[in-house]
This record gives sequence, structure tokens and C-alpha cells, in this order.
Amino acid sequence: MRGESQAKVTDTVIRPGRVDDVETIHAALLRLGTHIGAHQEITSTPDDLRRYGFGDKPAFSILIAEVGGEFAGLCLHFPIFSTWMGRPGVYVQDLYVEDRFRGRRIGERLLRRVARDCRKDGGVYLRLSVDTDNETAKTFYERLGIAWSDYEQVQKIVGEAFFAFADAPEDER
Repeated sequence: MRGESQAKVTDTVIRPGRVDDVETIHAALLRLGTHIGAHQEITSTPDDLRRYGFGDKPAFSILIAEVGGEFAGLCLHFPIFSTWMGRPGVYVQDLYVEDRFRGRRIGERLLRRVARDCRKDGGVYLRLSVDTDNETAKTFYERLGIAWSDYEQVQKIVGEAFFAFADAPEDER
């Protein structure tokens, strides 16, 4: 068994996601939501991913990790820009590794690949958010040197509140 496990580790491939991966990507995102106890918040569909990730103006990019040809994980990300630094960066929206492949540095390899690709394009930073209760992820990111920011807080507006905000007349106070 040990030799078989070792062979699978060396047989890890990281490649760009393709439109024919959409069903697998969506299923993995659902498992991620379940893992962090937020599956009820996932309302996306495979068609949403297909439309917004693989259409004319992709809103995100994705890397897929495979071990021995089997799906092992993903990293969904998109470009961002810091006006303070005057440089581009990358935002990691979702990082997921299948339970049976954890502990093999697949998540780390996905993040390093995203960082390397960003750097090639002039990027100087990587940003991500962590679910407040996901202590395992916090420890993982800190081990990699991805520290939490003590001077920023994520704010958001979604759903009906977002639509009302977006649709309000500009002169409304």
C-alpha cells in the first residue's frame, strides 16, 4: 500500500480547468460547502460556472489537480489589482482538496502554481478569505506564510439587498 500511495503522489498533475470539467468542479464546490457547514449557501449551478467561467469574458480561472488521472482538488481564482501597490495580484476564491488526497501537499501545489502564474503576469500578491470557523484552513495558510490581515475586514452585500442597492437612483439618500 505504501508504494502505491507514493506512486500516486508522484503522479499528480495540475492543469487548467476546461468546460468539460464543470460538473466535477460544481460537485467539488458542493463538497467544500458541506465540509465547512455552509452547503445551504451554495446556489450556483454547473450552468452558472459554464457561463461565467468559460464564456466570452471569463470571470474566473481554475486549476484542477489530478492524481493518477483522478480528480484530487481545485483552485478557483481571478485577477485583482491593488491601487496602493499599483500592481496586480490574484484572489483565490475556492481551494478544495478531496479528503482522500489531503496531506499530500496538493493544496499547497495549487496555491504555488496560482502564485507563480500571477507573478509571471507582474503580480505581487495573493489574497483569499477563510471561513471564520475553519481552523484547519487557517493553520494551513499560516504554515505557508499566508497570514491573516489584522487591519482589514471583509464586508459584503448580497441578494435582494444588493439588487436594491444597485438599482437605487444615484441621487437617493
